Amino acid sequence: MASTAHNPLNEPAPASGVTPEEASGSKKQKKPQTFGEQVKEFLLIIFYALLIAFVLKSFIIRGFFIPSGSMLNTLEINDRVFVNVAGSMFGEAERGDIIVFEDTQNWMPESETSQNPVRNALSFIGVLPDSSQNYLVKRVIGVGGDRVVCCDADGKVTVNGQAIDEPYLREGVAPSEVPFDVIVPENSYFVMGDNRSNSADSRYHIEQNTAFVNDSDVVGEVFVVAWPLDHFKFVHGASDVFANVPAGQ
Repeated sequence: MASTAHNPLNEPAPASGVTPEEASGSKKQKKPQTFGEQVKEFLLIIFYALLIAFVLKSFIIRGFFIPSGSMLNTLEINDRVFVNVAGSMFGEAERGDIIVFEDTQNWMPESETSQNPVRNALSFIGVLPDSSQNYLVKRVIGVGGDRVVCCDADGKVTVNGQAIDEPYLREGVAPSEVPFDVIVPENSYFVMGDNRSNSADSRYHIEQNTAFVNDSDVVGEVFVVAWPLDHFKFVHGASDVFANVPAGQ
């Protein structure tokens, strides 16, 4: 009887390191998530998103709503702006900067806070811009040690004896209709709105000894108008206006 020669080349090579199921072409399917697992994953995503928003608001940038016309035409009513929070942590505001600060000295009359707890919570976290009346936005005119006076013979504000031209003022508005002569304390600011005829700023609180904004109350410098889109612009300080102002006391 003739015998058939054994040829190992005719045999399929064994699959190394794979299971019989994988070798046969079948793959194990991933177990689908249960409804509870999907909810848990969704809530985790929301939590991290809110955490990021809170960190941004507290340490990097923060949004605010502009409710009044005290900064026209630089900032318009209903504008949404962002301020540089990080900058205020590592440096002081300069003359010409537009700053948002907390009204710890009660410049504005008390107003009712929003009764919407969801909106209040989202504003606190940083998802929505803060529309609280406890914050004001003005331009820095004098810093610690400066003598700020209004007005000289030409009707201009002077800082340390140097008259300043203020191109950011609303058209047709005088630098100030209220005379004053103050020396700004250290770590404080003398601030005014660009719409001087409609701005309850430092000028109106001199007699109450509450005219100066403390550096610790400053949230940050406004750097962009983000909304509405047709108002979008980057906001820069007006340091060039004060370029020739000598150092204060």
